[in-house]
Amino acid sequence: MNGKIMVVDDEEALVRLISYNLAKEGFNILTAGDGNEAWQMIIQEKPDLIVLDLMLPGKDGLEICRDLRKENIDIPIIMLTARDEEIDKVLGLELGADDYMTKPFSVRELSARVKAVLRRKQAIMTSESADTELIIGSFIIKPERYEIYFNGELLDLTLKEYELLEVLLKNKGRVLKREYLLQILWDYADGVNTRVLDVHISKIRDKIEIDSKNPRYIKTVRGLGYRFEDNSDV
Repeated sequence: MNGKIMVVDDEEALVRLISYNLAKEGFNILTAGDGNEAWQMIIQEKPDLIVLDLMLPGKDGLEICRDLRKENIDIPIIMLTARDEEIDKVLGLELGADDYMTKPFSVRELSARVKAVLRRKQAIMTSESADTELIIGSFIIKPERYEIYFNGELLDLTLKEYELLEVLLKNKGRVLKREYLLQILWDYADGVNTRVLDVHISKIRDKIEIDSKNPRYIKTVRGLGYRFEDNSDV
């Protein structure tokens, strides 16, 4: 698998270990040891994916993640953190990270997650329906552009939010179990903190619901998962 991966961490030994293992998988590797250097390289090199440490000299990982999303740069991000506090993970996801791993972690698992994210990105690009516009109630999906419109307005979605909302829309009226969503969107279900899914659902609701606490479109089915509803086309 080819692709340009950027590894950003101030632990040189860890950067070497990650870089060595990803290079063995056929990736081209870029590295940076501080946030300011990383930011310049990201803008210049436009990597396909960033493995990004939370705590960095200069710009920290959260700042980089936030600023990329503010600039509508949707490069997938896997956040690394030495902290085991849920608030840090949630904040990273809310700022646009696609996934996170808590140190210490298996480099083999990191490699698997990197490949999974890139496969999903490629699948969107090569989708057989890429030239087909889908209209579902108040929503229009334009797969070739990774865009979803709501009431005629383009939604500001990260890649992961786009993937999740697209799945919900295409399965309108069906209950999609948490395990199913985690498996198809993150490629793993066992042992994953389901808060990852909840945060992304919450972010989407903030963008499409008048009252995100009393959602009209994305319904929570207690004990199971989520169901998308839109009766505007009835």
